[in-house]
Amino acid sequence: MVEGRVSLSKEVNGLELLKRKRLQRVKSETVSRTYCVTNMMARSGGDALRVSASRGMRLQGSAESFSRSNGASSEGTFAKHKVDKFDINDLEWTEKIPECPVYFPTKEEFEDPLVYLQKIAPEASRYGICKIVSPLSAAVPAGVVLMKEKLGFKFTTRVQPLRLSEWNNDDRVTFFMSGRNYTFREFEKMANKVFTRRYYSAGCLPATYLEKEFWHEIACGKTESVEYACDVEGSAFSSSPNDPLGTSKWNLKNLSRLPKSTLRLLETAIPGVSDPMLYIGMLFSMFAWHVEDHYLYSINYHHCGASKTWYGIPSHAASNFEKVVKEHVYTNDILSVDGEDGAFDVLLGKTTLFPPNILLEHEVPVYKAVQQPGEFVITFPSAYHAGFSHGFNCGEAVNFAIGDWFPLGAVASLRYAHLNRVPLLPHEELLCKEAMLLYTSLELDDLDYLPADLASHYCIKVSFVKLIRFLHRARWSVMKSRACTSVSPYYYRTIVCTLCKRDCYVAFVNCSCYSHPVCLRHDIKSLDFPCGSYRGLFLRDDVAEMEAAAKKFEQEDTISKEIERQTENGDDLYSYPLSNNSQSDLEDGFFPYCEINVVLSVTTSTVGQPLEHKQPSISLDIPSCRPEAADALSFAASTLCSLAEQVGSSTKNVQGLGNLGNTTDKRFSEEVSRTTYKLSVSCFSHDDCPGINQYSGNTCVHEPVSRSVVDRDSDNSDSEVFRVKRRSKVEKRSGNDSMSSKKSDHQVQ
Repeated sequence: MVEGRVSLSKEVNGLELLKRKRLQRVKSETVSRTYCVTNMMARSGGDALRVSASRGMRLQGSAESFSRSNGASSEGTFAKHKVDKFDINDLEWTEKIPECPVYFPTKEEFEDPLVYLQKIAPEASRYGICKIVSPLSAAVPAGVVLMKEKLGFKFTTRVQPLRLSEWNNDDRVTFFMSGRNYTFREFEKMANKVFTRRYYSAGCLPATYLEKEFWHEIACGKTESVEYACDVEGSAFSSSPNDPLGTSKWNLKNLSRLPKSTLRLLETAIPGVSDPMLYIGMLFSMFAWHVEDHYLYSINYHHCGASKTWYGIPSHAASNFEKVVKEHVYTNDILSVDGEDGAFDVLLGKTTLFPPNILLEHEVPVYKAVQQPGEFVITFPSAYHAGFSHGFNCGEAVNFAIGDWFPLGAVASLRYAHLNRVPLLPHEELLCKEAMLLYTSLELDDLDYLPADLASHYCIKVSFVKLIRFLHRARWSVMKSRACTSVSPYYYRTIVCTLCKRDCYVAFVNCSCYSHPVCLRHDIKSLDFPCGSYRGLFLRDDVAEMEAAAKKFEQEDTISKEIERQTENGDDLYSYPLSNNSQSDLEDGFFPYCEINVVLSVTTSTVGQPLEHKQPSISLDIPSCRPEAADALSFAASTLCSLAEQVGSSTKNVQGLGNLGNTTDKRFSEEVSRTTYKLSVSCFSHDDCPGINQYSGNTCVHEPVSRSVVDRDSDNSDSEVFRVKRRSKVEKRSGNDSMSSKKSDHQVQ
């Protein structure tokens, strides 16, 4: 009888097991979906979605199958093979990477993040990254915030192939959208299930062990892919007034708007840049080698979960890093640009991951951080970084900038211009606004600044003087050559040059239909606009005050000497792509800040007429240069933020332009400015927008208007760095502002 019961029990158990297997197979087939690999447009610190739609690739399988391999070899995207250029047989090098600095601020030091970061930057920046252990703890856990404070919060993950690549035309890593939506708790359950299936435990494992596990898995493990939720809009900082960390200035939702933050001057918020994004990972989720957009700082807070390993490269070693990547990681057939920007161009895609030992072998310094919950990781401007997760976790990151960022931001803008890429930030506008606030505070002469503030002011002043010097010289050249038919004030925001994609805030030239703005870095007289021969110079109405501020700054010995030194070294950060020959052709009689005479003859007309007839009529005299007496410098101090509204709302007349007659003319000029801005932005949204002919000698060179930063149909995602995620939300907030596009491919880790 007992034997019968045992036999019956075995049979029942067998049937139940078979039933469960069948049910699991049916469920798997039901859940199984087809995922189209499309050429996605996304935001800078991380995961690019960069596969060509023309390949026609399709992925079959459930979301869980992306995270767990059955051991069978996959073809194409997930297939692993030995990559000889990366030697991962011996992983002892993982123990030779030194740790980055770790800081333990007191609650008093923790009061203002930007003040504290200025304090530690001279030391910490030498490592590229650093770690800060918060003296405050969150009273409301991130899971509670995302499940209860943010009802209905869900996110979509990306699939990351877990393998090395040859990095040639036939083999490069691509990340994909998974198609799965998760709540925070659902993703945590899935991630923990993957971890326990592998290690038979839900507990944390040593960081050194998991580091070796990660690189072994990348090289030859059985796991084909993992999921990663990056660039998720939102924040896990609590809104509760009783949360000490949430109410502090280290709440990343508020950091970009602090008084010392340059990004507070942005007209429109940029998700992932000025507003934080969430990064929710699982075992071996990764963020590839990258620098932040425009070489910005980044700050990442670890809310909860397993640790992350970070690798960082100091800014001073960035060029050597790119050289090693170009020569030892990439093959020449995937480099679309020659020279030093070749590797930079591909790295902007943010899918390049390789072991740091290849950097160590070529004497590129690498530092490491293991980030735990409650810790911040800072990355400094132009510092490359990468890393991976040790299990389920949730982090949050945002960019920021202070005054010392402007020189490096100018380098980033120049590199984007070399690659003909549309900028994400209005660098020129931020610089001018910050400099004019500083100029006004110095005029008030009422407070003392800290040494760190003076260092930031020095960077702002030098960068601003260089910009204004160039624009003054370019404007003088345009006027002397009689390249423009009229001069008009410009009241709107930054526009993007049709030819080189550089941002224009102070001055630009436009055509009669307002849709082909061109910066002063081109040979204006050679331009042949498709809508006619009219060329109008547009200037901000406070350009004279900007030149007065630059002249005031330059009266400081340290500033003037630095400007002279950089001029002698052929610095072209703000003048590219204007050649030195173009500038030297018109040097006769020019010197910095010379007066440019413009004689105005104002007439009024209706807005509906062609530009030549409706603009105030302006006759141009060949500019003459007159020395002006130098004012004594009175270096002083004051807070910058308290003056922002005052300075931002002031309206000044442009020297030489005077009053434009009456308020009707000003309203008209404002309408022209607004129309120019909108048309110049919309023009970047269409491939069929007419181009500009630029004549060089007897040769006509056609330079078509660039594709928009939001060209969703392009299958060559490598050609655009600032790709846009979910742009419809941005358009609602910014009025179709191309300068406020979301960050491209961001994983600001």
